[in-house]
Amino acid sequence: MGPLRAFRRWIRRHGPTPTPSPEGEGLKKKETPMTTTTRTRPAALILTASAEARIADLMAKAPADAIGVKLSTPRRGCSGLAYSVDYVSDAKPFDERIDTPGGTLFVDGGSILYLIGSTMNWVEDDFAAGFVFVNPNAKGECGCGESFTV
Repeated sequence: MGPLRAFRRWIRRHGPTPTPSPEGEGLKKKETPMTTTTRTRPAALILTASAEARIADLMAKAPADAIGVKLSTPRRGCSGLAYSVDYVSDAKPFDERIDTPGGTLFVDGGSILYLIGSTMNWVEDDFAAGFVFVNPNAKGECGCGESFTV
């Protein structure tokens, strides 16, 4: 048994040695001041400019009681989970809120773990238009591209 291993074993049995206090009140544990640094929280979902513009367009046509657009991942499709974008009239406490210049995007609290780090884009071509997701958490997608699995 090496000296470091023996020392760790002794510490586990006896605990760390207390240091004497400067006031002479006996032995006290050494206290260190605790500092907290806060950093800006990264967005859970990255929105492209075209996605933000589409959210603004949707909010311009939204029903009167809509406060934003909600992204969720309900269980459906070939692979298990699908992307769903709907109007929302009330915010749930665990929903992630992403403010954009044209409106608010809410991400379902139960879906956020499947979507962290994803990029949301709006794509239009000659035959189709829709939100396209680049999801690093997806382990596979179905052939039609409508659903994914994690």
